Amino acid sequence: MRMHYIRILPGDKVTVELTPYDLSKARIVFRAK
Repeated sequence: MRMHYIRILPGDKVTVELTPYDLSKARIVFRAK
């Protein structure tokens, strides 16, 4: 269930938050406009 799903395009600068449970899947906390 993705409540705050952000579509990422190649070249977008995003700030990711690494989860201690799964480092391969980072949660995007901010997307630069």
